[in-house]
Amino acid sequence: MTTQQKDIYVNGANGRSSEGSKLRREPLKNSGSIDYLDYVDVTPIIGREYPTAKIKDILVAPNSDQQLRDLAITICERGVVFFRAPQDDLTVEEQKYVTFMLGKLTERPKDHGLHVHPLYNDPNNLPMADGTTDPNIYVINSEAMKKLYKTMKDSPRISNEPRDLSREWHSDSLFEYCPSDFSFLRMQDTPPSGGDTLWCSGYELYDRISPSFRSYLETLTATCSQPVFKSACEAGGYEVMSPRGSPLNKDFEFAPSHPVVRTHPVTGWKSLFAGVGLHVSRINDVHAYEDTIIRDYIMRLITRNHDCVARMHWTKQACAIWSNPCTLHAATPDTHLVDGVRVGVRASGIGEVPYLDPASKSRREALGLPWN
Repeated sequence: MTTQQKDIYVNGANGRSSEGSKLRREPLKNSGSIDYLDYVDVTPIIGREYPTAKIKDILVAPNSDQQLRDLAITICERGVVFFRAPQDDLTVEEQKYVTFMLGKLTERPKDHGLHVHPLYNDPNNLPMADGTTDPNIYVINSEAMKKLYKTMKDSPRISNEPRDLSREWHSDSLFEYCPSDFSFLRMQDTPPSGGDTLWCSGYELYDRISPSFRSYLETLTATCSQPVFKSACEAGGYEVMSPRGSPLNKDFEFAPSHPVVRTHPVTGWKSLFAGVGLHVSRINDVHAYEDTIIRDYIMRLITRNHDCVARMHWTKQACAIWSNPCTLHAATPDTHLVDGVRVGVRASGIGEVPYLDPASKSRREALGLPWN
């Protein structure tokens, strides 16, 4: 990591240092414009479900921008929100618009927009239900993904042993210099059972770590490489998509260094970010066995603290929108057990270069919550 990159991730993309207790970006406040919507918090820590709300109604409201802004702040505070009622009246263009506006209304960099999947040109990249494709929409299909990522090298395992599903955890587009801020997934087809998605609170994971070890993790960065994109393009003979939602996300530059602990730009809270998961290839500047120990420890934080996890059992046309800076998520790859296929359409925005603001606080500290 260069000196300039270190300055960006510690002090923010504008290079300004936080002095004393003043945050580089003041947290955004919810105006209460969506308090009329019925909801239930999935757990006390993470997740909120709107059982009857229709996103379309928010879009046509006279104060639509205000409601979308408050929705975005709610997502950043709760990590993920679910819209359970079928959103079958929502078009793909409207789904993209919502994803774009959530970031715009919470001060995403002005020249950043929706992510373009690097392998959009791959013939195995499935069209949407109407037969069309869109560079800003990623069609999630549990069977097609096996073809799309056929050049990915799987970790060796004994065939008669259960799969290690810990590698499924990830934050979207962590392989980009500017990763995703909001992701919006709408499920179009669901299997008879299975295919659930889980989200884990990076805020709470950080709060479960001892203060002295937190301080150490805050000094670390991780390389988040994803070589499969280059190997897939070379094997398929097509061009990688570039740029991808930001002028900084270009070509085959898929190995950025991100802070293990970052500050969420909307809430100002610290979150465990790039310490583990599908896109994290190594913790920087430590010995190999230390890298393994740190990543195993962070994964153990997830598995031993299941009260930090919200689970979504998908129903047709249900939606989930989440904040990538403060959550990790994992799909459950069990649909093959019921001969089912899970198909959804996802749009993702591109946020800023991740940074750690020394003046930021943990979620529990900021909200005055008890530690136990």
